[in-house]
Amino acid sequence: MTDVRIRTGYPVWARVVAAFVAGFLATLIFHQLTLVLLRAVQIAPMSPFSMAPTSPFGVPAVFSLAFWGGIWGILYAFIDKRFPPGAGYWASAFLFGAIFPTLVAMLIVLPLKGLPVGGGWKPTLLITAFLINGAWGIGTGLILKLLLRRSF
Repeated sequence: MTDVRIRTGYPVWARVVAAFVAGFLATLIFHQLTLVLLRAVQIAPMSPFSMAPTSPFGVPAVFSLAFWGGIWGILYAFIDKRFPPGAGYWASAFLFGAIFPTLVAMLIVLPLKGLPVGGGWKPTLLITAFLINGAWGIGTGLILKLLLRRSF
């Protein structure tokens, strides 16, 4: 089997694993702690660290969310090479998280769960989604850089 490497010098499989771990951990740390803060100032309409079982396997919601954060982390890891260096990287990381996972959640996931498209376009839900997913993007970038020991 050929050892496929990408620009970082790591085999693709290592980058995929690191990206999944980064996205998973960023969900549990950055995403959920931002949700704690937004809930504390009474902006967030949902509670952090939900242990409510999800269908079809009954996995606690926070771990289901973290799993999907890991999947998004893989996509992130193959796009972040195009982000500008320095502060532009972090702005791009925030915007990647704030825009793409939020759009998928609002336009696909919520309707699949029988909820209105965009969650009814409630401002508190939109602000919460934008900020928690943006925090996830920054967290994923930070953890990925630490795992792959890339320069900031």
